[in-house]
Amino acid sequence: MSQFDEDLFLKGLTQRKATLGAEYVDRNLAAADDFTRPFQEAMTAWCWGFGWGDEVIDPKTRSMMNLSMIGALGKMAEWETHCRGALNNGVSRDELRAIIHVIGIYCGVPQALECFRVARKVLDEA
Repeated sequence: MSQFDEDLFLKGLTQRKATLGAEYVDRNLAAADDFTRPFQEAMTAWCWGFGWGDEVIDPKTRSMMNLSMIGALGKMAEWETHCRGALNNGVSRDELRAIIHVIGIYCGVPQALECFRVARKVLDEA
């Protein structure tokens, strides 16, 4: 990595750990091998360093946006991870429910039901 990329990676690593938890991030990075490590590094730098790293949109709002988009895509494993992160970033239970309502309106009732199922699991663990 170049020095700029290293700086963006470190910035992203800090934000990624703040949202998803240091244990989760450290476990993912430790599990990376020669095949997956370049993607983990690029994703940490690009998504978390560049995408989450500016101060234009606060982490709570970004989490709410992510839940809406990931829910719309139906990527439920990622939705579960980001649901935990959203709670870490201050998204309330009521806000989480409202996000799922919007997903239901724009993406359909079956997708909202999936989101509620996963949210219930995450809330029960919290």
